Amino acid sequence: MSKASSRLRRLTRGKGLRVYTAAVYAFLFAPIVVLVLFSFNNAKRSAHWAGFTTKWYGELLHDQAILDALSNTMKVAAVATLTATIFGTLGAFALTRYKFRGSDLYNGAIYIPLVIPEIVFGVALLTFFVAIGMPLSLTTVMIAHIAFSISFVIIIVKARMADFDGSLEEAAMDLGATEVETFIYVTLPFMLPGIVAGALMAFILSFDDFVITFFTAGVGATTLPLKVFSMVKFGVSPEINVISVFMLLMAVLLLIVFQRVQRVPGTVKIKSTAEAEDQ
Repeated sequence: MSKASSRLRRLTRGKGLRVYTAAVYAFLFAPIVVLVLFSFNNAKRSAHWAGFTTKWYGELLHDQAILDALSNTMKVAAVATLTATIFGTLGAFALTRYKFRGSDLYNGAIYIPLVIPEIVFGVALLTFFVAIGMPLSLTTVMIAHIAFSISFVIIIVKARMADFDGSLEEAAMDLGATEVETFIYVTLPFMLPGIVAGALMAFILSFDDFVITFFTAGVGATTLPLKVFSMVKFGVSPEINVISVFMLLMAVLLLIVFQRVQRVPGTVKIKSTAEAEDQ
């Protein structure tokens, strides 16, 4: 009887956990499902369902204002990702490999953009641009996105470098490799998954950022999130749902790639100088 009761409790607990998990996922993803569903709504406004249609996707491709906003978003994300990845990788390498005066301070400071509210960061950047007399434009948006993306790149690359075995570099040099060759053929391949993951994270953050962009964008610097916000003021239309679906797909795709890259093992193959010459 005791064994039967124990088994019943385990079964009940297992079913309860499954129901709880299903309820949590339903709570999280039900609004997204509704968003995707109403992007195919035939009604001009999304308050009620009026039939299935794909015309909003076609109209979106001919809306020049939205296409311009998308173009601005991609430009900002591309520049911010490239710049933040380069400087973030160099910063992570320096903070991981070298101990210098103030390194502990720098290690702590990289977390500040992550923990302070975005609105505070946005106001601070706006104040800075006004103080130096720099007019708000697409350039100020790029600078702002670079500023908050670098920390994410540094943290991700640093986490990757934490597992690096320094004896691999010593072995490469013992086999005749120079410092530059050791970095290119040993250190960099190990860092590469972290660099790619950091770049993807920087792109995602830049692509869908609204708060910081709102404070640093000027005339003609409207990005897709800002465009959606301005459209929502007049009500939620299927076009807004279509834009949101597009942004959702972009974010999901990049997150999938990010997760796969993060699981890539750091394997390094070392060849001696003699072996390289024989080949």
